[in-house]
Amino acid sequence: MAQGVRIALDAMGGDFGPAITIAGAALALERRPDCDFLLFGDEALIRKELAGFPVLSERSEVRHSAVSIRMDEKPSVALRQGRRVSSMWMAIEAVKKGEADAAVSAGNTGALMAMATICLRTLPGIDRPALAAQWPTLRGNSIVLDLGASVGANAKHLVDLAIMGAAMARVILRIERPTVGLLNVGTEEIKGVEEVKAASKLLRDAALPDLDYIGFVEGDGIGHGAADVVVTEGFTGNIALKTAEGTAKQVTTMLRAAMGRSLLTKLGALIARSAFIEFKKKTDTRNINGSVFLGLNGVVIKSHGGMDAIGFARAVEIGYEMVRHELLAKIRAGANVAHEQDVATATAQSGELSARVQEHDQ
Repeated sequence: MAQGVRIALDAMGGDFGPAITIAGAALALERRPDCDFLLFGDEALIRKELAGFPVLSERSEVRHSAVSIRMDEKPSVALRQGRRVSSMWMAIEAVKKGEADAAVSAGNTGALMAMATICLRTLPGIDRPALAAQWPTLRGNSIVLDLGASVGANAKHLVDLAIMGAAMARVILRIERPTVGLLNVGTEEIKGVEEVKAASKLLRDAALPDLDYIGFVEGDGIGHGAADVVVTEGFTGNIALKTAEGTAKQVTTMLRAAMGRSLLTKLGALIARSAFIEFKKKTDTRNINGSVFLGLNGVVIKSHGGMDAIGFARAVEIGYEMVRHELLAKIRAGANVAHEQDVATATAQSGELSARVQEHDQ
């Protein structure tokens, strides 16, 4: 068997703390038996939960932290009060020190991003990290990024997002050369802001070997599965995500109300029960829980704060897969190819300019 994967957990993160994170880790261990865990947080509370999971207890090391980051804490406050001493920071720092292969937290997203960026820094050639997640579509799942790590993006950053998203798709979706699209207000090349149009040209000209750039994707194309990877900047991406989540809840609520309106509709709901069960399975966010902070010099996974043990276990498994399938190496390779393409293009353009100057001088 290959060497095991060690996961550092912020055991205090999320809405429910150790009650869920420990149970989720135990479930992940059942599915990924070559995992070991570093558990950071209140040692007494962690050991109380571990008592119910003897196998996990044997495969875990507990490190005490008296400080935990609140879900509503501002990132700046979290950094001042929790740097180096909080369970969140210590889990991330374990990755930096090489004591763990990945860190997983269900805690405050802004604080986790700020701490991870400061502690781990970004990979060479990557200016800013991004938050990426799976998105259920009519064709299966797609990877969408950035979902809110940072606001605004120039053409280079959008290309970086495409490279990182494609690397994640190769790991999670098992697609060797995923299709990549840029989210835009239309599919025509003349539409969109200048940064998006410039990024489109860069991606077409680069013809990167590890991704298949297909052009622009409109908002409704995300759910249709128009591309394996959909790229946008964080402001737009976060709005798209929250809109989709809100719409899903709205449709579910309206459908439930309609089905309970009369005896006839209740009978219809009973007849269609198997279809509703299948629908629920396909839209169960626990199966795709676990957003990845891409672009960092280490693997950090964000679980939704309100997830149960099943959902948290999936976030742990996402971290495991990122490590096992060498996500960071794939991103580095893609960034290097893109950089080489940029250098070659710049050299060619410089040569053309020199030739024109010489012709003019003659």
